[in-house]
Amino acid sequence: MARTAYRTKQKELLLSYLKETGGQHFTVEDVCAHFAKEDETIGVATVYRYLDKMVGEGSVAKYVIDEHSAACFEYRGESACMEAAPHFHLKCEKCGTLIHLQCDELSAVQTKLFEDHGFELNPMRTVFYGVCADCRKKTGTEE
Repeated sequence: MARTAYRTKQKELLLSYLKETGGQHFTVEDVCAHFAKEDETIGVATVYRYLDKMVGEGSVAKYVIDEHSAACFEYRGESACMEAAPHFHLKCEKCGTLIHLQCDELSAVQTKLFEDHGFELNPMRTVFYGVCADCRKKTGTEE
């Protein structure tokens, strides 16, 4: 019985963390580092298990950008539907930050690709690589 209570505590800790992220992307490594700082014990396998369950339920979105990067997750909320609004991603080549981008111009490109070429672009897996504003500030290359 203590084992069930322990798992419930871990799930509640994870859910609390997810709500704090406010729609930001995070990795399993981010989650584990957060709990290590808080002196809370939660195993990597446990985090994966709960996140996979939440992905299946639709409350968490999982993004696999490429084979070289860790999967990113995003908390959508307990009442979220399975399909999020279509959006693209920006990935910083310096710090690895993944940013959502909802852009009418890019949606128009997506429509044009389909209409003119019969190509259906998957915006959830479309990533633009570059350097984010924070990293440009750090290097003094912001305009």
